[in-house]
Amino acid sequence: MDKISFAMPKNKWDFWKIISLVLLVLLSVFLLYPLITIGYKSLLNTEGNFTLSNYKDFFTLKYYTSALKHSFAVCSLATIFAALISIPIAYISSRYTIAGKKLLNTIIIMSMISPPFIGAYSWILLFGRSGVITVFFKSIGIIVPSIYGFPGIILVFTVKFFPLIYLYVSGALSSIDVSLEEAAENLGMSRLKRIWTITFPLILPTISAAMLMTFMAALADFGTPMLIGEGYKVLPVLIYQHYLSETGGDATMASTLSVIIILCALLVLLIQKFIVSRRNYNMNMLRPPEVIKITGGKKFIATALCYIVAFVGILPQLTVLFTSFLKTSGPLFVKGFSTDSYRNVFGKLARSLTNTFTFSLIAIIIMVVAGLIIAYLSVRRKNHLNTALDILVMFPYVIPGAVLGISLLLSFNQKPLLFTGTWFIMVLAYVIRKLPYTVRSASAILYQIDPAIEEASINLGVSPARTFFKTTAILMLPGVFSGAIMSWITTINELSSSIMLYTSKTSTISVSVYTEVLRGNFGTAAALAVILSFTSIMSVFLFTKLSGGKTISL
Repeated sequence: MDKISFAMPKNKWDFWKIISLVLLVLLSVFLLYPLITIGYKSLLNTEGNFTLSNYKDFFTLKYYTSALKHSFAVCSLATIFAALISIPIAYISSRYTIAGKKLLNTIIIMSMISPPFIGAYSWILLFGRSGVITVFFKSIGIIVPSIYGFPGIILVFTVKFFPLIYLYVSGALSSIDVSLEEAAENLGMSRLKRIWTITFPLILPTISAAMLMTFMAALADFGTPMLIGEGYKVLPVLIYQHYLSETGGDATMASTLSVIIILCALLVLLIQKFIVSRRNYNMNMLRPPEVIKITGGKKFIATALCYIVAFVGILPQLTVLFTSFLKTSGPLFVKGFSTDSYRNVFGKLARSLTNTFTFSLIAIIIMVVAGLIIAYLSVRRKNHLNTALDILVMFPYVIPGAVLGISLLLSFNQKPLLFTGTWFIMVLAYVIRKLPYTVRSASAILYQIDPAIEEASINLGVSPARTFFKTTAILMLPGVFSGAIMSWITTINELSSSIMLYTSKTSTISVSVYTEVLRGNFGTAAALAVILSFTSIMSVFLFTKLSGGKTISL
């Protein structure tokens, strides 16, 4: 009689499938549901009836269409100017022996991690109607152009965001394969033509990604145009004003504006992907370029040019640092120096300091754990469920902070999910906004880990779940640490979502800086900004020390 064998069915509900479903449910509740809610609200009138009048008003009223044009104008021009400044500086610093290259990179990184809209505030102190430089030139009969309105917004955005493109491009220039450039040189091609036809196309994906991030950041920024726009309205400002002017009363139009700005961000993202897909080049990176030695006048000019740009970038922080020690009398700075502003901060605004670091620490722990797991699912355990999870977690990439804040307020303002006004909704906003970057950082390092290491552990009888937590996650942590530090810095500096969600009990440093500026307490605002900048800079130095000199991953 033949022996009959019975194959045991595989367990369809293993550990990882359960984790995938749990994460998908959480993202659906805390991300997809708020987005659906804000889309639904945009289709209602103030009485709660279905209507398309909000969209009709947007596309027919000049008040709204001009704001859309203004947003694209300032974001596009600022992105272009930031690229025109940063790309040549990145090329010079990465290809030539300029003096103090590490110091230059440190200054540019420090200028990049400045608190939100501090650039606008600093430029007002310098070039405002009563600004130091404005008053000086006025005393000698020279009228300085106004910092307010369209030109001022572009100036602030350009100075604020050029370090981001610089860091991306300098990293790409240092890692491309030099063989193609050498081949072009042997064929008699001039240096400028080589840069345009060989080097530039090779780093085009990096440049476009950096410019996309710059455009998105500018599109999401409402603090700068709110502070110096003076009537030059952009979409984030309209969203903020519509929602907070009559809380709940004008939420439908605020929702409509939010949907419009998300669609605009998606459009820009698709355009960037189309450009990259048409002109994409691959390199083996076996021979990175050598730094060209220059001396004499050439070295002086190259070094001076790089440091002038870096100085302009760090000038807002230097201005804030200086003014934080000036004596104040109400909204005015008076002669003499004092630490009164810092005493006021640690006395009256101590809760903002505690909230900032507590909320950010909780958020970063959640981001690291969730980022590790989601990256592992999307890279190592590919299936339809995990693909949906990976796509969903990237949605916040195109959602401005103010829009996310409104969507959370509209979704979680009644029981059983009553989170409005609590610390939880602040942490939730931070996690949702920054999680895409943590996931991508974790995915990048996971691609470099040989799957054979996990297979060997499993073959020795260790369960797949235990293998992940005991082996794979530990191997991923050093790479994720870089992205986590950057997420920490951007989280403690977060303003656009915090300004929509905070209460007197959950106010953060960035919110307090903004409110103190509006109240005319410039000394206190400067002291808070310095504390935030100092924390960000110390985070960078701590990472550099612990990682043995590695640079922060973007």
